Amino acid sequence: MSGIVEDVNDDNYEGFTEAKAAVVAYGIATCEPCKAYDPILADTAQQYSDVRFGKAKMHVPGRCRAIKKRHQFETYPTTHFFSHGTLVLTKEGKLEPAELASLIQQYFTNPT
Repeated sequence: MSGIVEDVNDDNYEGFTEAKAAVVAYGIATCEPCKAYDPILADTAQQYSDVRFGKAKMHVPGRCRAIKKRHQFETYPTTHFFSHGTLVLTKEGKLEPAELASLIQQYFTNPT
């Protein structure tokens, strides 16, 4: 699904991160920077159709338990960049649009 920010949870996490290029933002409902990051992710997803964008709602009980066990989160939002199931970059905090675009271009060689 290109151009949208998908809901990521324990049930679809593995398949989502196996994409050629995937960006997952982890956040919680009470986090103001997470809320401010949502429109940045949505706008950026519209620009890069070859990259899958997802958001994991870490505050929803039972939805991200396996994800929490797999990764350590000290800051929300945290953004992971995956290529074919391999975590290639972790960035903590809200990324500004230009920084997010630059990282996508740097780590994913053929986005459109």
